[in-house]
Amino acid sequence: MFKNLIAASLFLLSGCNSKDATYESVPKGVNNIQVQTRNIPLVEEKATNNLVNITIIPDAGTTKAISTVEFHFDQDLSEILEMASISRSTPNTDQPVEIATTETFSPEKLRISIPNLSIKDTTTLHLNLKVSNAIDLSSTITLEEIKVTFDNKENYQEKINATFRPAIEVRAAGQDNCDTYRIPGMVTTNEGTLIAVYDNRYTRSKDLQEHIDVGMSRSTDGGETWEPMQVIMDRGEWGGKPEYLNGVGDPAVLYDPNTHTIWVAALWMHGFDRDQMGWWVSQPGMEPSQTGQFLLVKSTDDGQTWSEPINITRQIKNPDWQLLLQGPGRGITMSDGTLVFPAQFKADIGKKAMDGGPFTSHSTIIFSKDEGKTWQIGTGAKPNTTEAQVVELSDGSLMLNMRDDRNRKIKDETNGRAVAVTNDLGQTWTQHPTSNSALIEPNCMASIIGDDIPVDGHQQKVLFFSNPANKYKRVDMTIKASLDEGKSWPKENQVLLNEQQGFGYSCMTMIDDQHVGILYEGVKNLYFQKIPVDEILNP
Repeated sequence: MFKNLIAASLFLLSGCNSKDATYESVPKGVNNIQVQTRNIPLVEEKATNNLVNITIIPDAGTTKAISTVEFHFDQDLSEILEMASISRSTPNTDQPVEIATTETFSPEKLRISIPNLSIKDTTTLHLNLKVSNAIDLSSTITLEEIKVTFDNKENYQEKINATFRPAIEVRAAGQDNCDTYRIPGMVTTNEGTLIAVYDNRYTRSKDLQEHIDVGMSRSTDGGETWEPMQVIMDRGEWGGKPEYLNGVGDPAVLYDPNTHTIWVAALWMHGFDRDQMGWWVSQPGMEPSQTGQFLLVKSTDDGQTWSEPINITRQIKNPDWQLLLQGPGRGITMSDGTLVFPAQFKADIGKKAMDGGPFTSHSTIIFSKDEGKTWQIGTGAKPNTTEAQVVELSDGSLMLNMRDDRNRKIKDETNGRAVAVTNDLGQTWTQHPTSNSALIEPNCMASIIGDDIPVDGHQQKVLFFSNPANKYKRVDMTIKASLDEGKSWPKENQVLLNEQQGFGYSCMTMIDDQHVGILYEGVKNLYFQKIPVDEILNP
């Protein structure tokens, strides 16, 4: 159980229209009844609509009247729900209209009476729920059956087996006078503290150049509750320019367990045109007035206080490049203590990029062998790749999992994440056999982490990957697991979290060896979920 739940999210393990669904014959005068469940966030104190949709199609010329709808779950609803309602829509309805509500719940059964509801045409009944603050974040509840009772005592029943999973809305659009929260990163410290970082986009959703700071949230109870947001990177009115010409964002966070230091890297853009994109207006050079700056801040007290920004642009950027920036997302500390951030650079190498510009981009890494005192950079892993995440494999090599921007134009069976491996800290790269084939993407940032966790009674390296698992749209936020270090990602080791279209970025961390935490984008907001490892590896 936990208090101060900000939001909850719906997760469907197996649809009610699956081959396992069973139902009774529809009553006389009814042509068909269709049931649909949806994987969408269920937000506390906000009506989250259309979680379960029951479409009733009467016979032509027939009127049917409904008296009650029941939903049977596998646990006591009185402890986890505050309100439930039914709304109604027809093919000609602009918005569903609420027709019944209840704040009374018997154990394991939600029964809603619907007075004076007569159906002449196709009608859909929508279940809307509001969760209380007494639900366990790592628990699930399963909808087992629905029952529709008509006023002549005829019943329609259907077995469902749809499981719903809670989540927290760590940042909501408009919260703290911020229009949009984007670009999640997250790590776990030795103390078990979760550190989440993200963009505070104050005026609109637009990328840099814009008024953007880096925000940070802490959780000391495994993600159950979150402290108030802190701003940890803000360039203010540096150089006499307004804040919207001193934006800093796209953060990546890294934790060094040996020195107990948290590092956050971010891109600072100074003085460029506000209505242009920093990716395009940044130029060769090293000065803030010429090119984006690679900044770091650090915390040595578990994220309670933070240093002033440290500018390492001159250490790692080639002055001929148009831009160099981090991940975003998170970095890692290797088993030998080397600190590694994923990075990306943009350079004119005489080839025309897929976007039509004269530049190409490369994913790479930056690293430190001396606990962050100095930093070095690798070479490009693959042309036209950008936002990447890095993971150490059991042999000490590094795998770089990359957004492949060629996928903006190539939409076929090869549309997927680019993957490369290095044994020399990015000085040379080898394409992985699964590159552009194993992990589909809609051209978006993604997350990959690895850890040694108990599997079938022994410790094993497991990789977890998250992204919108769709070739064309940023929908179906999913976690996948690989038990062979990225050679395969079996369908049975995948968990769908949210089917809705959103901005699509995500970042994971191991909360402990039994739970994966994920922070991901909705639309202008950020959701956090806590998923038991067993539910990913042993569905």
